[in-house]
Amino acid sequence: MDRRFCEQCGAGLGIEEIDGRARQVCPRCGTVFYQNPLPVAACVVLNDRREVLLVRRRYEPHRGEWCLPTGFAEVGETIEQAALRELREETGLEAAVFRLLTARSLASDYYGDLLFVCFEVEATGGAERAGDDAEEVAYFRLGDLPPLAFESHEEAVAICESLHREPWAIQDSFAHLYSDEPEGMLSDALVALVEERAGEICERWLGVVADHPTVAGYADIDLSEVRGAALEAMSHFCDWLQHPDESEMAAFYREIGRRRRTQGIRLEELLSALTLLRKEIWTFAREHQVLASPLDVYRVMELSRRVVLFFDKALHAAAIGYGDGATAAVPPR
Repeated sequence: MDRRFCEQCGAGLGIEEIDGRARQVCPRCGTVFYQNPLPVAACVVLNDRREVLLVRRRYEPHRGEWCLPTGFAEVGETIEQAALRELREETGLEAAVFRLLTARSLASDYYGDLLFVCFEVEATGGAERAGDDAEEVAYFRLGDLPPLAFESHEEAVAICESLHREPWAIQDSFAHLYSDEPEGMLSDALVALVEERAGEICERWLGVVADHPTVAGYADIDLSEVRGAALEAMSHFCDWLQHPDESEMAAFYREIGRRRRTQGIRLEELLSALTLLRKEIWTFAREHQVLASPLDVYRVMELSRRVVLFFDKALHAAAIGYGDGATAAVPPR
């Protein structure tokens, strides 16, 4: 709003061009009166269900629409203090500022030039209730928000979600790490890779088996049968990662154990061959997954545990099958 008189000396104000703009200036004392945008502070509050707290506006502008808890900063308080005060007045929550999300300018027909500053805050006390300028308060899922009154609020929520995306994925990975429920496991990426490149992994493994001293007996048996068994083993591996059913997998490896004994393969050679297959799958996966972020590191931890768990069970079943096989003595070498 334009002033008529100087606040310093009371003289009537005039207009001068300063710094390329027409500004109000006192001709008597020379005071320049700058027009500044009104600062507006807002808070993004997330609950444990990863929902964001919104308020329904009681007054114009945008009456009846949803927005973040928000309001004007007052003289004598910092912008952070303004954000926390508005949150307390509109929602009943006490909080602490966690981080700055956005600072954006907005031209409003109702208020003029505004400066929206949005923080992510962490609730420390209080209880949710509608107060002050809010008709209603409610939490909404991040993927299912109502239209927000201010574009700057939509941007702040989107940035906040993006900043949490990777930490939440890590949390989800740990939540499933020691669970028998495979849904949402990050090892799904490994399943897709092995299913797509099983033949390539198998050929690499056969190349290792052909020269490795711990599996010398495999040189005397039909490698086409070994190749088929390896491909089937990887199929069971992928099936188990998605749906951990041990009965079918264990039956397959018991049969492998019995078959290798009748072929004259020593038990230690059988177990070494399976261990080499595990190593080849893991090496192939590592070569095709770049560890570029913390999430990738946790993915490796999760995949490592599940790969080892599967092959531990496979080795156990194969050893049982080997012991249940033909009673004929294994030819010495």
